[in-house]
Amino acid sequence: MRRLLVPLLSVALAGLGVLGTEPAIAGPSPLPPSGTARDACAAVPAGKARCLAQYRTSTSGRRINLPQVIQTLGPSQIASAYGLHGGAVGVTVAIVGAFSNPHLEKDLAVYRKQAGLPACTRGNGCLRIVNQRGASAPLPPTDPDWGLEAALDVDAVSAACPACKILVVEADDNDDVSLGTAVNTAVRLKAAVVSNSYGGPEYTAVRSLATRYYRHPGVPIVASSGDDGFEPASFPASSPTVISVGGTSLTRNPRTVRGWSESAWESGGSGCSAWFAKPAFQSRRLTHCPTRTSTDLSVVADPYSNFAVYDTFGTPNDWLLVGGTSLSAPLVAGMIARAGHAKSYGASAARIYQHRSWFRDITSGSNGYCGGDYLCTARKGYDAPTGVGTPRGLRGL
Repeated sequence: MRRLLVPLLSVALAGLGVLGTEPAIAGPSPLPPSGTARDACAAVPAGKARCLAQYRTSTSGRRINLPQVIQTLGPSQIASAYGLHGGAVGVTVAIVGAFSNPHLEKDLAVYRKQAGLPACTRGNGCLRIVNQRGASAPLPPTDPDWGLEAALDVDAVSAACPACKILVVEADDNDDVSLGTAVNTAVRLKAAVVSNSYGGPEYTAVRSLATRYYRHPGVPIVASSGDDGFEPASFPASSPTVISVGGTSLTRNPRTVRGWSESAWESGGSGCSAWFAKPAFQSRRLTHCPTRTSTDLSVVADPYSNFAVYDTFGTPNDWLLVGGTSLSAPLVAGMIARAGHAKSYGASAARIYQHRSWFRDITSGSNGYCGGDYLCTARKGYDAPTGVGTPRGLRGL
């Protein structure tokens, strides 16, 4: 597969000295809002999925050298923004993706050490990496684009749930059946929550795929809503049997009690399914879309919110600033695992809606043009870009 991650950000390790601690700089990020966020994975036809990670470059495509002191989103910042305190220990979060990243374990070790987190390795039983059949060998062919996705996923789970175990299930390829098989394997291997940071076009087979692979009562299946803004719904996020996670932009704001400002991310996915009926947990009064809408809830996804990922596989860099709803999905999966209520979920996002009072309503921002309608505009109450909002602690999860 053609390499898509060149050029990338050049981030000195010294520039991440605040990762996992309170930032040394108060207020918004010191980085200018210029440059380009690029998709790690290319568009795909129906029947396949692309990863939904985005990475940052400069406007000219050259590497960005970050300041020596940079405000990044490490575990302490994620905990501060979403009120994460305490929670379950030793719960397994599964990451499902395509292909293999041979540097994943050693790169995760660097991220966690820099973030001040305990080691998570295969040797200590915290990390497990298997193929879509559940075996540790042979692993699938390597791919650096999906490799960045995997690095983002394990770092994001670590940030949201430092005490969680991580199971990585690598599908043979990015075919819907291969990825679905990997989801079933993750559930069979006793994952408490399964995160899927990928998506593709809806087509005639999605309803049968949802039933066969994405319906697991008692095991929340989390999926990214997409990175293309207000567009046709992305599968598997469009399935009513999964928890669809949208994206926000998150910045420091010392003028607020919370200490943060959050709005709908302009590229976060929201769509109206062409194949799935509107589930009972979504209001039927929202008549502009008579079918399933995504998303259900949201957290930070904007690559300009500065979530740092360590990835050495196939890139000229080590530390990268990465986002997309590929960030928000594993963050939510980690939060659900940390909350300790995973078994209380049915095969849907119904629990999220039942506990909406524990979510912060996002009322600003838009991800496209729809005449100010809820399908693309954040507003009071449910809206498609941000769902019921962002978590205010673990109780709603």
